[in-house]
Amino acid sequence: MQIQLQDLPIQDLPKTNPVFEGIKVVPFYLSRPVRIIKAWQPRFLMPDLIAGVTVGLIALPQAIAFALIADLPPEMGLYATIVAAIVGALWGSTDQIQTGSVNSISILTFSSLALVAVPGSPEYILAAGMLAVMAGVLQLIIGLTRLGVLVNFVTHSVIVGFASGAAVLIAVNQVKPLLGLQFNNANLVGTLNGIVSNLPQTHWPTAIIGLGAMVVLLILRKFTPKLPGPLISMILASIVVFALGLNKQGVDVIGQLPRGLPPLAKLPLFNLELIAQLSMAALAIAAIGLIQTTAIARSIAGQTGQNVDNNQEFVGQGIANIAVGFFSGYPATASFARTAVNFKAGAKTAGSSIFAGIFVLLAMVVLAPLAVYLPKSALAGVLIIIAYGLIDRPEIIRIFHSTRSDAIIMVVTFLGTLFLRMEFAVLAGILFSFAFYILKTGLPRVFTVVPNKKFNHFVERMPGIPSCPQLGIVKISGDLYFGAVNHVEEILRQHLADNPRQRFLLLRMSGVNHCDMSGILMLESIREAYLVRGGDLFFLKVQDTVRSIMNSTGFYERLGADHFMEKDKAIGYLFNHRLDPAICIYECEARVFSECQNLPKYPFTESIQSPSRWQMADVPQISTQQLWRRITNGRPLPTIVDVREVREFERGHIPTAINRPLSVLLTNPDLLSGIAADKELIFVCRSGCRSQRAANLIKQIEGLQVQILQGGMLAWETANRLETIDQARYLQMTNLL
Repeated sequence: MQIQLQDLPIQDLPKTNPVFEGIKVVPFYLSRPVRIIKAWQPRFLMPDLIAGVTVGLIALPQAIAFALIADLPPEMGLYATIVAAIVGALWGSTDQIQTGSVNSISILTFSSLALVAVPGSPEYILAAGMLAVMAGVLQLIIGLTRLGVLVNFVTHSVIVGFASGAAVLIAVNQVKPLLGLQFNNANLVGTLNGIVSNLPQTHWPTAIIGLGAMVVLLILRKFTPKLPGPLISMILASIVVFALGLNKQGVDVIGQLPRGLPPLAKLPLFNLELIAQLSMAALAIAAIGLIQTTAIARSIAGQTGQNVDNNQEFVGQGIANIAVGFFSGYPATASFARTAVNFKAGAKTAGSSIFAGIFVLLAMVVLAPLAVYLPKSALAGVLIIIAYGLIDRPEIIRIFHSTRSDAIIMVVTFLGTLFLRMEFAVLAGILFSFAFYILKTGLPRVFTVVPNKKFNHFVERMPGIPSCPQLGIVKISGDLYFGAVNHVEEILRQHLADNPRQRFLLLRMSGVNHCDMSGILMLESIREAYLVRGGDLFFLKVQDTVRSIMNSTGFYERLGADHFMEKDKAIGYLFNHRLDPAICIYECEARVFSECQNLPKYPFTESIQSPSRWQMADVPQISTQQLWRRITNGRPLPTIVDVREVREFERGHIPTAINRPLSVLLTNPDLLSGIAADKELIFVCRSGCRSQRAANLIKQIEGLQVQILQGGMLAWETANRLETIDQARYLQMTNLL
């Protein structure tokens, strides 16, 4: 496949610096015709000529019909198709794209111009040319400034919704000329009401001609789809009108078409009031034209392998619309149907579109006399069938089955097209596309995670999978900036409300690359909520950029380095030093973490409330060093009560310790009644939490001195103190309990 210069992306062009590159882009885009001519080869002539004639046969009746949709003279549709096809091909990016008048832009043009001038008046016609020029200027600016990437953020659902809504409006509006009814056009509801109320006044010769043209077109499509059905049906209708003299019996006809080149229009270029009135419509037409052109270009490129340059395509559409406006046309854009026909007919280069434009011009001159007998009802029938084809039912179903946002955008655009000013409907669909894009990409994703089955990775927690009743792990994917913190805080507070017993939260921050002051304030607020519960907030895998802002704002210092953890040690640290083993053993039957797997589980019938912070602070503590000295040198020896479960006690305990599991003490505190009142009790457990519970339970006994081992057996083992493993004692305690 030959690689042409236009296939090279802009970033591959010679450049020295960004400023020079920006200056060089303009002549590069505008010199597209030179590159087309240099790349053209004689072998492309016949395929392009055949494709051009084929497209021209379809474009000729469509141009006349689409002009009627816009309530403009038929020749304006022909002028738009001729000029846009040639100019759009010379400056466009994709070789097979066919530019000209289309139904969606035609109805959008009518909707916009009807509020500015009386349809059919000279002001209305000049406003149509101005609208084309204004839309073209906007498209040209977007292309030359390389803003074509913005179109990528508008979903395909806008086109589908608008095309479906436009199809309904086209079909409903064409019922009036199809049946020869006489009433003033209104909005959708008013038009439907006018049709129903005026139905008895149907002009039957007109209706029979229109319905007959529809039947002929449907038969041709079914049995000879390769023939230009619309053109044949319109020619046959013209012959019938001529033969029977129906134009003299009230059948409305097109009338004489001009013979000659598109004339230069004298547009009111400096009418600021008109420009202001048309500005919103020009923006909508420019946008829908660019979106439609991009969709067509991508579709064709997927089959030809061409590299589509959106900006070059927009330059082509912009110059085409400017030329159309000055040469007595109205806004145009790429056509889905004619582009598909052009491609299937074997078009090789942009020359096919040029040939199509020339053919329409020649056909207009040759067939102009027939237009005197061309009935408008036949055109209306053709348009109704074309409108029906605009409703892409399989695509609508696909969108409904895809994502909620796409479905909403499509429905909003569709309903807006039916019941609002059409330019508002288009822009509303585009704004919804941007809004959903921002919601998807601008707002962080916040979700709960749990360890996988191998405990070597965190995965999103699905419904039905248990979570830890004490520790929540939440991952944030996205930046914590001022526009997103409310979203994140709402989710975290909802998590807090949904898990009222969780006192600790571990935030996985690997997906957060930026955090501003609003994010810091939000994290401080969330931490305070956990502190009130007697818990705390911890962080895992904080990025350097985020840690920097935490340092500069003092947030890191206030929490302390122990709140920022490494991946492999976070759960182990929190499990051994922060979580309450009593809840793990007596109230939680789940084994969420690897540390839970060998933990004894004794479901307790009564809820074990965590002691408050001031109750815990009231309990005296003894260090491992002090207790070791008491055991080895102290007289009298203290009574050491290990409140862990039997299995834990059997694995290793402090010499001289006796085992009284907390679960037993909570139901039978009299087990310690045999200890003399002047005895000193030291409670021991794994980390200190169960000891604090036992001490708060027993210290109410008068005369008893109660202490707990600071840090529990974890601290004892860290200090390398002696442990005793006594199987006989284990069996004895098992029988006792």
